[in-house]
Amino acid sequence: MNLANKLTLLRVLLVPVFIILMIINSFWANILALFVFIGASITDYFDGVIARKKNMITTFGIFLDPLADKLLVTSAFISFVGIYTLNIPAWMVICIIAREFIITGLRSIAASKNVIIPANMAGKVKTTSQMIAIITILVILVINSILTKFYFITPYELLDFKGWQQILGVILIYAPYWLMLITTIFTLYSGISYLIIHKKIFIEQKN
Repeated sequence: MNLANKLTLLRVLLVPVFIILMIINSFWANILALFVFIGASITDYFDGVIARKKNMITTFGIFLDPLADKLLVTSAFISFVGIYTLNIPAWMVICIIAREFIITGLRSIAASKNVIIPANMAGKVKTTSQMIAIITILVILVINSILTKFYFITPYELLDFKGWQQILGVILIYAPYWLMLITTIFTLYSGISYLIIHKKIFIEQKN
């Protein structure tokens, strides 16, 4: 197994570690979850760079790399739903996961017809928005933990203050929802764009 594939496999192995930390949802667990996710995301960048520069592209890597990405991202979104302070509705995560299943199916059909579906701009925006949303929400969880552990106050109690404390409270309470809503919109748009652009794949060719 080459270095690129080892990095991809490491990302897969970090997924259950990340999930356990999110379930614990304590001060140190939230900090570690943030660093684990960032570390896993970094491996996503470097395994691709190494595979291309050193010609280490393998069938195993082609299969595992996108799978590792989806496992990491979906585990984060599902974990967020289980944390009530984030106020993230399940329907958003369901839409995101459904899009991934549908486009994966589209790529499978395309592959059976020897057609490769490249990533388009909408897909890249989707990926970027998801990463920004996840990391930002993890940072918010860390800030919430700091407020609870060291200042014995919740984001909702900050709303009773004036000035920057109140603004911070509003951000901590409402930012996760709006970040997820924007991410869901980008995700659904990218999925629809793929289906429209590659609709001919669904058309059966008559002999």
